[in-house]
Parts: sequence; C-alpha cells; structure tokens
Amino acid sequence: MSALFSPLDVGGMTVPNRIVVAPMCQYSADDGSANDWHLQHWMTLAMSGAGMVTVEATAVERRGRITHGCLGLYSDDNEAAARRTLAAARRVAPAATRFGIQLAHAGRKGSSHVPWAGGESLSHDQDAWPTVAPSAVPFAKGWHVPEALDQAGIDRLIAGFVAAAHRAVRAGFDYVELHGGHGYLLHEFLSPLANKRTDRWGGSLENRARLMVDIARAVKASLPASFPVGARLSATDWIDGGFNIDEAVILSFALKNEGVAYVCASSSGISPEAKPPLAPGYMVPFAARIRKETGLVTRTVGMIDNPRMAETIVANGEADLVAFARAILADPRWPWRAAATLGEPLHPVVQYARAAPLMEKWAKHA
Repeated sequence: MSALFSPLDVGGMTVPNRIVVAPMCQYSADDGSANDWHLQHWMTLAMSGAGMVTVEATAVERRGRITHGCLGLYSDDNEAAARRTLAAARRVAPAATRFGIQLAHAGRKGSSHVPWAGGESLSHDQDAWPTVAPSAVPFAKGWHVPEALDQAGIDRLIAGFVAAAHRAVRAGFDYVELHGGHGYLLHEFLSPLANKRTDRWGGSLENRARLMVDIARAVKASLPASFPVGARLSATDWIDGGFNIDEAVILSFALKNEGVAYVCASSSGISPEAKPPLAPGYMVPFAARIRKETGLVTRTVGMIDNPRMAETIVANGEADLVAFARAILADPRWPWRAAATLGEPLHPVVQYARAAPLMEKWAKHA
C-alpha cells in the first residue's frame, strides 16, 4: 500500500487515507448559512475520495466574517443549514470519509469585499461593520482601523468559539479545526506585527499565544473527549520581526498539551508585504519540523498537485497528511487520479464507477 493511501489515527479518529481537502472560502453564504452552492460544493468534495474533507473558514460570530458571503456557525439558522448540507454530502461520500469544519474569526481582515470584487475593505455605504483586533492597527493602507479588544471582548470571543464548536458537533461534523493563520484574528494575536499590546495578551510569545491556547483548552474541555480538535497555523509571517517557525514549534507543544490532535502548518497572511517563496511544497519543511520536534500529527499544504510528490512527503515522514485546495477545485477527482497513479484501487461512487478505467488510462499516460 502506498503511504498516501494508508490509514491514520488522528486524535482517536481513523481516517482512510492521508489526503485532505483544505478549507477553502466560497464567499457564497446567506448571512452565514450554507445554501445551494454549498450543497453542490460539499457533495462534490465528498465524492472525491479524500479521507478528510474540511469545510471552509467559518465565522464564530457575525462580525467575524471576512465578507458578507462568508460561512458562519453563530446562529440556529447557520447550524440547521450546515446540518442539512452535511447530511447530503455524507449520502454520496465513501463511508469512512471524515468531515470537519474550520472555526475562525476574520479580525481586522473582516468587513471586506469578496475577492472577485477586489477584496478591499467595504465602505460605509456597503454595509460595512466594525472590525476587531488585538491592537488598533489596520491590515494595510486604506483598510478599516480595528477596535482593540478589551477583556470583555476576549471573553466573548472565547465563548463564541466554544458555542460554534458545540454547533459543529450537533450539525454532525467529525472534527473541528481552529484557524490560527492567514492573518485572521488568532494569528493577529500571535504576530508581533499586529499585536502591540502590553498586557497579558501581548509582548512575550507566552502572552501572544495565550488566546490561541485558551481557546483550544476551552473548546477541548467542552466537547466529548473523543472529538478531535485540530489547529491551523501560519508557521511564519515571511517578514523579519514576525511570527516564525521557532515560535510555531513552541506553540504546537502548548496546543498538544491541551489535547489538540493535529497541526496544519501553513504560512503568511499577516501583511501584504510578505513575499513567500512560492513553489510546490514550499511549506513542507514547517510541517516536518513541527512533526519531528513535537510528535504531533502534522498536515502540510501549498501548491502541491503531483501525486508522487504527495506520496514522497508522507513516505519520508515530512508530514502525516497532505492538504489540497486549488488542485481539488481544478480536478474534483484528484484522489482518484492519485490512486491510479500510485497503483491503488479506485473507490468511486457506484454511479461513476464506469469512469474508473478511463482515469487509470489517463494516469498511465500522464
């Protein structure tokens, strides 16, 4: 059996292979609620054959959305829509597929246009809303100046993550993932570039990491012991003086001590000034180091679309899981193609089984 198609235990949850659908914002929800777009999207992802399907960054409160179209899990309507949509996805997925949802808060990057409308801050006449952050420092020139959260706001935020995690369990998800990367609120607290506080929530790494660790502790303590909680981090800001891989390793140890089951090592997002060295697998070393030094299950991501490259990453012990985003959008049957390329059996839904020989033919000539 190939390494990529071997099963794995993730916090007591068995996944059938190491292929993960990365959380990908769709910017298409109705006041946080999944709709017909999500119905087709989740069902398509479910049929892919990926062992883990992670639903997009999902706001834990209404002002925590990036855009008006962002998914949320802050209301009864949101929860009911997620439950219906997930149930439909499960009906077409291989039985062992695990579904998770990424819980997030946009922080100072919220109240924005959708990407295809430019992605900049909303103006007042476009139903903008006040944003929050660790400090009153905007993301970039021309962006809203966020309100610095006070202690009451931080307490509300922690409670929001806990409440959203409970909604995720009731909606039927198998795991939740805490979004501590890509320049959103938890990452803003982690990075000295965004966090200028001088109280217990800023300054030292212990203080900057306190919110992420406290949320992990609160979420984990409030859920069934067997329910896995993961975390996504930007392992480096790619800017001098920012959050870096050394700090990410220390934070990963702290999250492991709170019972976090895995860490996804992504990067960047805290500033438009960052210049990451974009190339397939450019973030693999971050996952490899966290895995080696902490013993945590790790997930890598980043421009990986070659099945043999993914196989090598897992076989070499650089990461336990490989996440795919644009590759899955471009080819929703990417896991089938990977299986055919690596000589593994394909397991399409029965209605599509007649396509398996063609997929095998394409893989041989790729």
